[in-house]
Amino acid sequence: MVDPATLQVLISQLTGVATEMGGVLRRSSLSPNIKERADCSAAVFTAAGELLAQAEHIPVHLGSMPASVAAAIDAGLDLRPGDHVVLNDPFAGGTHLNDLTLVAPCYAGERLVGWVANRAHHADVGGMVPGSIPPEATEIYQEGLRIPPVLLTPGIAAVLEANSRAPAERRGDLEAQVGSNRVGIERLAALADQSAAFREVVDYGERRMRAALAALPDGCWTAEDILDSTGPSPNQQRPVTIRLRLTIAGRDATFDFSGTDSQQPGNVNAVAAVTASAVAWAVRSVADPTIPANGGTQRPVHLIIPEGSIVGALPPAAVGAGNVEVSQRVADVCLLVLAQAAPDRVGAAGQGTMNNLILGGRSGWVYYETIGGGQGGRPRRAGMNGVHTAMTNTMDTPTEALERAYPMRVLRYRLRQESGGRGLAPGGDGIDRVIQVLEPATLSLITERRVSRPWGLQGGESGACGENWLWPGGDESDRRPLPDKVTVELEAGDAVQILTPGGGGWGTPPVSRLPTTPSGPARPAGSR
Repeated sequence: MVDPATLQVLISQLTGVATEMGGVLRRSSLSPNIKERADCSAAVFTAAGELLAQAEHIPVHLGSMPASVAAAIDAGLDLRPGDHVVLNDPFAGGTHLNDLTLVAPCYAGERLVGWVANRAHHADVGGMVPGSIPPEATEIYQEGLRIPPVLLTPGIAAVLEANSRAPAERRGDLEAQVGSNRVGIERLAALADQSAAFREVVDYGERRMRAALAALPDGCWTAEDILDSTGPSPNQQRPVTIRLRLTIAGRDATFDFSGTDSQQPGNVNAVAAVTASAVAWAVRSVADPTIPANGGTQRPVHLIIPEGSIVGALPPAAVGAGNVEVSQRVADVCLLVLAQAAPDRVGAAGQGTMNNLILGGRSGWVYYETIGGGQGGRPRRAGMNGVHTAMTNTMDTPTEALERAYPMRVLRYRLRQESGGRGLAPGGDGIDRVIQVLEPATLSLITERRVSRPWGLQGGESGACGENWLWPGGDESDRRPLPDKVTVELEAGDAVQILTPGGGGWGTPPVSRLPTTPSGPARPAGSR
């Protein structure tokens, strides 16, 4: 057993290792997507592969990363100090093909102390359109290069570069990931004399989560939510449903997704690791956000994920949007069901989408962005404006960095006023962002909440749904609506406008009081 003070110091040290890994990755990367947007994550693991500590990076990365480490270990490779396993296969520990994960063992002499891992979104890994998340994809083979857990060698790196539209960027970002792991190994090895206490760190996470679940009422609750569409074709422009039953019994919780719609012939499918990451984020957020994030917290949380469903997709399903959009909706439905068990701890729905905007030019550049929106109103506290919510924790690309790196110009970047839902605690406003291309480019959009609206709670109103617009020649007066998921060829001077959703409101909106006159309440002008 470890005394409480020593345990807390060790947890902070381990968290610091992961945080420093993320800092090294960002500072040394080449692409604006990682350097500016921080679309990357890092974590450390026990020798058995259980999550030991993570930095507060991107929930959808971190919650699914244990599956990548398990896949790397199960590959049975003869790994030596300095070796790295690389993978992105969604059906073998990955999420979607853009997310390359590097896993490396940490040795102290001949003894395996633990593992370090980092994950970064590479802007292009091949596939049928720039950005490797084609809205039209129906099979994973159309989405890009698929890498099972293999030893990272110069040959593997060369294959990755050859399959990308921006090979120099891939090389730079991959080298940054290697450097990140090297720092993590050095820092974790320095704690080798305390490795016997690593198990106590994970067991402490389990005790904290069980205590938090025991504080919630026992019972069974259900909830469901929808995804607006599964692709751009007419037969895909219809909603699919995620259904969830939550059972809390003592110090355990079961999340049962039985009844969720089956996987679809589009890319709006999530593998089980992505669904598990959304559940992990939601439970920790509601039960007790101060619980340290490690593998022990998930021991009392049991998942039933139907194989072949949109939350448990099987090959050869396309899954590009599962990581970015299905994860958001799984998080929403988890919060909706938890709100019934703990109504004073859960806010209204945030924007519920990552608003994926991808542009690629013929001169060999690819730009990827996820755009923030409104946070849902929280119990007696308004939602924040223009932020990333739920399963993403990136930043928007600064205008200066975007215009320096790509042949594009930002025409507008502001909050979308009054897009948040009304409530005692109103939802936050979305963002109005307009980007103009200066040379011909291919545009792909993967967005959600363009039909359905982020829901309110406790009498609060829904937030505004998002909108996508094309400005031919950059002319706003001639703007034309774009579908939620689409690929479009742009000419030089064309612009795309993204209006992101607002968050839902929490609590019944206060009644506005009209001034009174001796004859009674005044009526608004024009009323009868």
